[in-house]
Amino acid sequence: MAEEQRRRAAADRQERELFAVSVGSVVPLRKLALPAPVRPRPPAVARQRERDEQAALRESLSDDLDVETLLDTDDALSFRRRGVGIDVVRKLRRGVWVLQGELDLHGLRRDEARERLAEFLRDAARRGLRCVRVIHGKGNGSPGREPVLKAKVRTWLVQKSEVLAFTQARASEGGHGAVVVLLAPRARPRIVAK
Repeated sequence: MAEEQRRRAAADRQERELFAVSVGSVVPLRKLALPAPVRPRPPAVARQRERDEQAALRESLSDDLDVETLLDTDDALSFRRRGVGIDVVRKLRRGVWVLQGELDLHGLRRDEARERLAEFLRDAARRGLRCVRVIHGKGNGSPGREPVLKAKVRTWLVQKSEVLAFTQARASEGGHGAVVVLLAPRARPRIVAK
């Protein structure tokens, strides 16, 4: 056993000497290596919260709601929340309000259209838009040439609290294939004096 340990020690020594001869003389570096630069971390993104909000949006608009039993509507596809004057709907019908945004739902399936509408309304409210147009189409490309999304859009809109009123668009703005929607003003943060 002792003989083997001596042989290993001699082999290690011989290997170190061979390495030193191969490398040659060595000069230490003058500067120490600089540490890696500190990079700011990207802001945290609440991915689960985003997924939860998307799921809530999908579930927030129901197809099973009977609009007629809940709210005042008329034959011209107009609606106003309780407390909103009839003059508001008249102004919407005449085009007094300036359109600030538009969503075109042509060619979308019902579920896609519902999600896009909910997302559009949420974004419009966040941006402080007051009057927008939603184009649902006249149904010319639908089976039986019946508008599929027209009634659905009406049902979905009345379920959104940010919608104060809506009416069928004027002929120049889409007529039977679109609605003009009035949104509630964005709540302004209160400034508290100290």
